[in-house]
Amino acid sequence: MDRDNGPGVQVPERRAPRERAVETTLRFAVLGPVRSWRDGEPLPSGSPQQRALLAALLLRDGRTATASELIDALWGEDPPSQALATVRTYASRLRKSLGQDTLVSESGGYAVRIPRDTLDLTLAQDRAAEAEKARAAGDRGQARALLRELLGLWDGEALASLPGPYAENQRARLEEWRLQLTETRLDLDLEAGCHAEAVSELTALTAAHPLRERLRELLMLALYRSGRQAEALAVYADTRRLLAEELGVDPRPELARLQQRILQADEDLARPADDPSPAPAPVRPAQLPATVPDFTGRAAFVRELGDRLVTAEGSVMAVSALAGIGGVGKTTLAVHVAHQARPHFPDGQLYVDLQGAGARAAEPETVLGSFLRALGTPDSAIPDSLDERAALYRSTLDGRRILVLLDNAHDAAQIRPLIPGTTGCATLVTSRVRMLDLAGAHLVDLDVMSPEEALQLFTRIVGEERVTSEREAALDVVAACGFLPLAIRIAASRLAARRTWTVSVLAAKLADERRRLDELQAGDLAVKATFELGYGQLEPAQARAFRLLGLADGPDISLAAAAAVLDLESHTTEDLLESLVDTSLLESAAPGRYRYHDLVRLYARACAERDEEPARERERALSRLLDFYLATAAEVYALERPGDRLVAHLQTTRYPGLTFGDRHAALDWLYSEANCLLACAQQSTGPQMLRRAVDLLWASKDLAESGANSKQYESAALTTRDAAQACGDAHAEGRARTTITNVHIVAGRFDEADAEAQRAMQLARSADDPVPNCWAPNDRGVIAIYQGRHEEGEQYLLQAIENFRADSNDVGQASALCNLSRIHVSLGRISSAIELAQQGIDIYDRMGLSLRLANGRYALGIALTRAGRLPEALNQLTEALALFQDNRQPLWEGVTHFRLAEAHLAAQRPTLAAAHAEQAIALRGIGGEWRRGTVLTVLGKALDSIGQPDRARACWHEALSIYDRLGAPEAEETRLLLAPMAAA
Repeated sequence: MDRDNGPGVQVPERRAPRERAVETTLRFAVLGPVRSWRDGEPLPSGSPQQRALLAALLLRDGRTATASELIDALWGEDPPSQALATVRTYASRLRKSLGQDTLVSESGGYAVRIPRDTLDLTLAQDRAAEAEKARAAGDRGQARALLRELLGLWDGEALASLPGPYAENQRARLEEWRLQLTETRLDLDLEAGCHAEAVSELTALTAAHPLRERLRELLMLALYRSGRQAEALAVYADTRRLLAEELGVDPRPELARLQQRILQADEDLARPADDPSPAPAPVRPAQLPATVPDFTGRAAFVRELGDRLVTAEGSVMAVSALAGIGGVGKTTLAVHVAHQARPHFPDGQLYVDLQGAGARAAEPETVLGSFLRALGTPDSAIPDSLDERAALYRSTLDGRRILVLLDNAHDAAQIRPLIPGTTGCATLVTSRVRMLDLAGAHLVDLDVMSPEEALQLFTRIVGEERVTSEREAALDVVAACGFLPLAIRIAASRLAARRTWTVSVLAAKLADERRRLDELQAGDLAVKATFELGYGQLEPAQARAFRLLGLADGPDISLAAAAAVLDLESHTTEDLLESLVDTSLLESAAPGRYRYHDLVRLYARACAERDEEPARERERALSRLLDFYLATAAEVYALERPGDRLVAHLQTTRYPGLTFGDRHAALDWLYSEANCLLACAQQSTGPQMLRRAVDLLWASKDLAESGANSKQYESAALTTRDAAQACGDAHAEGRARTTITNVHIVAGRFDEADAEAQRAMQLARSADDPVPNCWAPNDRGVIAIYQGRHEEGEQYLLQAIENFRADSNDVGQASALCNLSRIHVSLGRISSAIELAQQGIDIYDRMGLSLRLANGRYALGIALTRAGRLPEALNQLTEALALFQDNRQPLWEGVTHFRLAEAHLAAQRPTLAAAHAEQAIALRGIGGEWRRGTVLTVLGKALDSIGQPDRARACWHEALSIYDRLGAPEAEETRLLLAPMAAA
């Protein structure tokens, strides 16, 4: 064993070919089977020994090989009697195939003369040299890309199947080189934060090369950075035992030191180690919004906050919280101060609008995910839970000087996880409420402007000439605005945009607006009254659009959805919305998308309540929006699941939705509109809209399995269920409970899921609704599978099949057949399990269902695995995996990786089993703690089979803790797995 594993193994010496004019279209490969091509067409390869001769010449890089050297290369010390004649015959055949100028005879030997770029090995050597230069220059991203490119040149084992001692030696040398390159690339992967992805590959590599300590070291580091400390330590224990048994030695010092650092939970291990070579520039987010060019006054506050932020350069972590009424200028001041402080925070600035003044404040875990991405963390390395994300966020910021601006916070609980908590960083918070319960924060109460500051701001926007000639009227205007910066800015902007108005005209308008001066001084009403200046100048069509669009709860709104709200053509809607953008009453979030500032939205709704005639038009507008989302979601569902009877059972819509050219475009719409769609469903709980809201959740059920939307989907489903229960609508409640059942199943909360499904079945019977009447027993059968109640589950699924048939729902019937197949697997009826799954696949095939076909192949793969027909099982599961990936189903993608791991384990291929189990974990799409426990159990079995018992024990211990916490019956099996180890 090479105890160094360093760069000691040398690649062949490269020598430039002779200067000669060579016109060739030849290409050669030795990093795999030895092959050659001309103009892309493969050339005859000849016998294995002829290919061995060609390889020997190619690897000499243009140098001449004597006949005796070639004989030694092909046969070693025992050549045949006609060896020389055989070599000449092979050379003659190669010359005819390659050409006289390529294989030349000289000095009693032979040489192959080709340009460098025609041999894959020389290309790999060049890329390796470029990668080394890039890494030395600090460009690790380029180095990684080059290493991946050159490793991709290998097509299996180098010089595959070639006879002779020379080929054998070169094969071993090239394999060692490939391993060194792979280690270097994996090292760079870990430096880039891709530790979750690296675990799977390193697990397989350590199984294939158990005595290679550098791979073990990388695996330990990858596991530790993935939050799997126990497994990382177990890798060391496995390595120490193996080295003692096989070689009688201890692990090398580097490995032992790494173990000690992991035992001590060394924080430096949570990030890449320092590299003596120039490091690439870290990701430096610069997310601050632009500061306003006409920022005015607030000098004392600017100085106070600026001095506070500068202290973060030393040994403290500064937190300042600005509080005040809406429109007082908290954000403007905070952004201005943050820009001035930027030189003191060279590692970057983070910004987020927490939407605390609205009904849908931003979730801390969502914000942390955005911040971690901005700091360079790949998606696959971002944990699921709030606590894990907050911990990773603090670790990522450790040692860096970052300024974080948290704008428009709801309360202290929302922002606590977002505070860096490390010296050198600072946080600015704006909120309507004082953060009295935010420990250690420097609280700042922001009041309105002084009269002098207010007049100065008004003058900067309107212009010196117009204000100077009407100074008294200008003072009246800013006084009417209550010296509130937002009100002043809006009033001044309206005046600046209307050159025919004088300042006196504006002052008169403010004075005549029914005690507006008093309203401008009354908290949030001051903002509302200020917006009245802009609203009052709108044309009737603009005003109607402004009022009605503010009714929708989504974070923004698309042009198509806005057209539905207004019941107008798309181009007319766009003209209206763009005109509102020009008045600053609406923002253009992106091409074709629009949003309100949260305060403007509140004002727009107040206008709708006050001005919309007839009053029912507000409800009609939201009803059209709900119709639009339901009709479009039904179109997506129909494209994804052609022939599914659900669409026929959805509520009828009066307003049309969008149509799509293909299912990929349909899925793009569904996931891009997810937040708005779910907000609409949650908002539509009135008696006239409730059933359509529930059906919207049914039609968009794919969102329940999306990590980005599952919580919002669950919240909407719970809201509709409670509303249906409150108004006694059994039809809506039954369907709502069935959607919640699916949410609980995805999350692994099987007791809650079964309770919802049981109630849904009761409601379905009373309402005579075929949707929950079919799907609720199907769901109860699925839940019974997971809880080990197989006989009971069989009865539920037989009932579901009967109900689906009564509804002529072939798609649902196929789903229940596939689920029943899994029941039969658990009951040991393998033949019938295979038959049932095949029946389901036949239905899906006949109806052209891509996503459902994946579920069918998944079920068949499980049954075939239990039948011992492992090649067939692997084929079915591999096809299912590809279909799930194509249909953006991360939950089922992860579960299929788990089933592939089971199948490979049964086929006695534990290395592949471990790789698939690791991918299931790394995807973070496996769905709930219970499923994570099942994956860890299988991963432990695979690791135990490849000689890593300590790491296997770590997996089983974690799985057991999950099962015990959940009260899951799988705990007993896991204890049995651990028992022999405990006894030993």
